[in-house]
Amino acid sequence: MAARPDMELAERIDRLESRFALRDLVSDYCHGFDRRDWPRFDAIWHEDAIWEIGPPFGTYQGRAAIGEAARMIASEVWRETHHLTSNLRVDFETADRARGLCNVDCMGATLDDVVQMISATYEDEFERRAGSWRIAHRVVTIHYFNPIPGASMTPPAAAG
Repeated sequence: MAARPDMELAERIDRLESRFALRDLVSDYCHGFDRRDWPRFDAIWHEDAIWEIGPPFGTYQGRAAIGEAARMIASEVWRETHHLTSNLRVDFETADRARGLCNVDCMGATLDDVVQMISATYEDEFERRAGSWRIAHRVVTIHYFNPIPGASMTPPAAAG
């Protein structure tokens, strides 16, 4: 990030700290869902957040509804998931509002062991309220949601 002459040092430091906080939110979404670490997952959302996950899952409003939906999707659809986000771009609208855009690839296995590959884009609206950054609105655009015939997700064999 190039230094902007129109920003004071304190503003530039705040912007850098904010970027790291926003990256952590994107990562905590993945870690929270994949590890079923629900306190971590729940903590990324504002109380009135919106999660538009799209077909086939739907739209949810409010931290409680989002958490309930995530737990339902995790327990009723997936045996395991592994999200990988990349290319996060953050653009600040104000000191307390930013937009994020990133790609996500997710490999998962359904409860009946069908391996799936999902490719999507996350578009986020981040807001800092009462000093804390959280996601106010996430739109998930799913590009691909396909089974991988013959694939299995098995750990490596133990060394003998």
